[in-house]
Amino acid sequence: MARLDSVGDVLLAGPAVRAVAHGRRADGGSPNDVVVLCGPQGKSAASLLPHVADVFAWDSPWISNPAPRLTGLHVDTLVSYVRNSRITEAVILTSFHQSPLPLALLLRLAGVERITGASTDYAGSLLDVRLRPGEDFPEDQPEPVRALGIARAAGFRLKPGDDGKLMVKEPPDVRHLVGSSPYVVVHPGATVPARAWPPFHHAAAVELLEGAGHRVVVTGGPAEKQLTATVAGPSAIDLGGRTGLAVLAGVLANAEVVVAGNTGPAHLAAAVGTPVVSLFSPVVPAIRWAPYGVPLELLGDQNAPCRLSRARECPVPGHPCLGSVSPEHVVEAVERLLRGVSSLNTRRKVRWQ
Repeated sequence: MARLDSVGDVLLAGPAVRAVAHGRRADGGSPNDVVVLCGPQGKSAASLLPHVADVFAWDSPWISNPAPRLTGLHVDTLVSYVRNSRITEAVILTSFHQSPLPLALLLRLAGVERITGASTDYAGSLLDVRLRPGEDFPEDQPEPVRALGIARAAGFRLKPGDDGKLMVKEPPDVRHLVGSSPYVVVHPGATVPARAWPPFHHAAAVELLEGAGHRVVVTGGPAEKQLTATVAGPSAIDLGGRTGLAVLAGVLANAEVVVAGNTGPAHLAAAVGTPVVSLFSPVVPAIRWAPYGVPLELLGDQNAPCRLSRARECPVPGHPCLGSVSPEHVVEAVERLLRGVSSLNTRRKVRWQ
């Protein structure tokens, strides 16, 4: 199973991984040992997915940004691993803007016998099973559903009783970090600047949440310690740089609500079943990339000029898609989720929820 991306993308592939692991039971097959091929940033996420036998991280020159140089030695690391692992079949998962064909070529060179992927381009002998996006399945669907469609075309289906939602292995006990009373998580960081809500908006939302009686935990990676300290202020719990992905899963799993942008931790929150207030920049479509399968509040102007631009840096002065969201809006969204009632506005924006 291949998903050459980072944390969120790999987590969204989880249901498809489970389908492949279940095997072709209709044909009398046995469960499969699933190897996940991912990008370096996605390795920790792949390790959290159930039914994964091994993870191999490879920095793809046509996916990663910035891209590594394509050299014979770099290709050989992938080809040698696949050949030595005696992998006979591959399911290549991609988003609508990605092609499975470069990876399919390398997997053929490594001796993989059967390859499935979705490609708008003629695949020749590179794919044994080729889905045509827009013809064989719609593009406007959640990424986990798209991935399951590719796995299904290869002959793999979920185990009966599996609801197809995101899932990770049971997270660790994190009470030593967060205590035992209820709390709301605020995750202010984003790997792509165009998807980030301003830090002082986050800080103001934390103050308002605390003023409304909520305990707040602020999370972030090692490079985000200054950001999390600013957002946490004097009284929220600051976990910036103190959690790996598995521990972060535990923190999110025990939260009442998670506030996050369109970034990996939002999908991790969905994978542990926690409601999400999603500060969602429309540079990518919410119908494909919003947190999947959990109660959701989608905030942000989904018709802003940056819509569908896939921009990494905001192309519009003032960052109106998220700049228009006030801290008060976030607190109101948290309260709605705590009451179990998502807004009509969200239900209209994300049709599949």
